[in-house]
Amino acid sequence: MFKKYQQIHFVGIGGAGMSGIAEVLLNMGYRITGSDLKRGEAVERLERLGAKVFIGHEPSHVEGAHVVVYSSAVAKDNVEVQVARQRQIPTIPRAEMLAELMRLKYGIAVAGTHGKTTTTSMVAAVLAEGGFDPTVVVGGRVQGLGANARLGQGEYLVAEADESDGSFLKLTPTIAVVTTIDAEHLDYWRDLDAISDAFLAFINKVPFYGVAVLCLDQPHIQRLIPRMEKRLATYGLESGADFTARRLALSGLTSRFEVVHRGRSLGECVLQVPGRHNVLNALAAIAVGMDLEISFPSIQRALAGFSGVQRRFQVKGEVGGVLVVDDYGHHPAEIRATLAAAKAGFDRRVVTVFQPHRYTRTLHLRQDFLTAFYQTDVLVVMDIYPAGEPPIPGVHARDLAEGIASHGHREVVYLDNDRQRILDYLTEITRPGDLVLTLGAGDVGTLGGELVTRLGAEVGSTRRRSTC
Repeated sequence: MFKKYQQIHFVGIGGAGMSGIAEVLLNMGYRITGSDLKRGEAVERLERLGAKVFIGHEPSHVEGAHVVVYSSAVAKDNVEVQVARQRQIPTIPRAEMLAELMRLKYGIAVAGTHGKTTTTSMVAAVLAEGGFDPTVVVGGRVQGLGANARLGQGEYLVAEADESDGSFLKLTPTIAVVTTIDAEHLDYWRDLDAISDAFLAFINKVPFYGVAVLCLDQPHIQRLIPRMEKRLATYGLESGADFTARRLALSGLTSRFEVVHRGRSLGECVLQVPGRHNVLNALAAIAVGMDLEISFPSIQRALAGFSGVQRRFQVKGEVGGVLVVDDYGHHPAEIRATLAAAKAGFDRRVVTVFQPHRYTRTLHLRQDFLTAFYQTDVLVVMDIYPAGEPPIPGVHARDLAEGIASHGHREVVYLDNDRQRILDYLTEITRPGDLVLTLGAGDVGTLGGELVTRLGAEVGSTRRRSTC
């Protein structure tokens, strides 16, 4: 690809998008170094594969690097990026490196303010089952891969496209999928109109022989269609889409539906992931697969075998009749979809622990958050996870909890970030038949496992007492 550039350094290598690209390049034979603030699961995997990863950021870490790649989460004054520029080492954003990988193959880029990680993973599964052996870069750990990336030998690259900082406009996909357009990342985008214009530009980058696959249920996507210049394939649960679903049956983690293409039934699909939103994600993957002339039976097998993505309605365990689930949802629309899936598929009382993510998001979307939790029976609100942002005066999780309660939610409690206190509270209030949902993009994801351990200890203690 770029033979002079054998050593590539990633600043923020543990990030979901960064680690996937690093893994693909490792498997292509490049020397990979990187740095991050902490050693997590992604970092440990890269080290096992041969990457050299430093914890913390120091000027010496860029020694020997031919190019430095940085993520959108890395501060502009990061010392490694600054030193690289001083030494005239090329420094590029993550999306530019992804664009270089995509340039060598037929690219399938999945964008959208919600649903893109799961949809990307489903598309990859469909192509793999169809014999395409794709290269895959996803923003989450795919259960079937045990990773968020793989190097395939086929001609297609399936990748998640990040709209948060506009960097997805560097990509030139043959197939562009857009799942949703919503008010999000308003710390970067001026407003929803600016976000919509960026998605339109992304769609119109598709070549004349490509296709844009769009969710017709989304009003902000509908408004853009008259301005689109490329071939379209639409999907949705509302009538009028090219690909739609009927006879939906949602039960537990299983979703069944009949796929209809322009009025003709193709057959039934079964998913092992819950909720109407995942049916929509599957329809996007079906539309891509059918456009690539993959047989519908192959698509059915791919979706039936799809076991989900880490932190997307991921079951952490069931102890004493209490089911514990973790989900990455942190935007009001994602929260509503996840809670709807919990209520539709499970006949259980839902207890939600929500950790707001970023002060800017909490500020800009406050009104939407206030009405997003009606489908949970009990809500615990943790402190805001800053994700590197400084606090904003007047923006506090306690006020958010009070606002949710004032909008009619009967049982809301604010418990800051004291995990022991939260675990004590959950252990006290949960009962057999409950579903406990940990929700958010921060470190709340580890709480579910801790709760399973705590509940297990409580059950064991009760059994020991009963035998005495």
